[in-house]
Amino acid sequence: MDQDVRKVMLLTGASRGIGHATVKRFSREGWRVITCSRHPFPDECPWGGGREDHVVVDLADPNQTIAAIALIRDRLGGRLDALVNNAGISPKGPGGARLNSIDTDLRTWGHVFHVNFFAPVVLARGLKAELSAAKGAVVNVTSIAGSRVHPFAGAAYATSKAALKALTREMAHDFGPLGVRVNAIAPGEVETAILSPGTDRIVAGLPLGRLGQPREVADVIWFLCSDQSSYVTGTEIEVNAGQHV
Repeated sequence: MDQDVRKVMLLTGASRGIGHATVKRFSREGWRVITCSRHPFPDECPWGGGREDHVVVDLADPNQTIAAIALIRDRLGGRLDALVNNAGISPKGPGGARLNSIDTDLRTWGHVFHVNFFAPVVLARGLKAELSAAKGAVVNVTSIAGSRVHPFAGAAYATSKAALKALTREMAHDFGPLGVRVNAIAPGEVETAILSPGTDRIVAGLPLGRLGQPREVADVIWFLCSDQSSYVTGTEIEVNAGQHV
């Protein structure tokens, strides 16, 4: 594909799991992928050209996130075909304990919401012109924990993801007249490097009876960013092996 006509995706949270698989999926389709992380570009990442298209920004810091918009816009050339808000944090208590709504410190609530909820707002709004120019798509990665209490996900994480689902609806309404589609995906139990103890008990009760693979989630993100979903906006797709049926 010619460099001048390559589609471009901006992805937050690319270093592992779903984000990592998403980079590989879009790269395989010939897209240019710009990544955002508070860490420098890791040497072990398998996609070419990634170092030049990596922006270091701490999404927990609103000032850094706002400042990063100018850096990102300089790299885009006026068009952004897809924004995937995948970055998310889920703090744990001592020994990996679930942080509930009674014990979670207010500063922790703020930290979680800045990364999981406010950063997607800032990025989409700041890159509105580029998304509109490309008639692009936004995908917000929510969670199965956003719709009911989860045994491992903390209260701040769960409510931030529920808010992100609601934001998806609002953004679809506001960005639609600009030609920009906005959807969400809600992954369930997905196999990553670190799984919470007891996940196997949840998996045993799933209709499909197995963990999801990051590439299976990446495929749904790809669908929502591709022309195959050109009439889909304002919805959340659950990718969870039927966990809530």
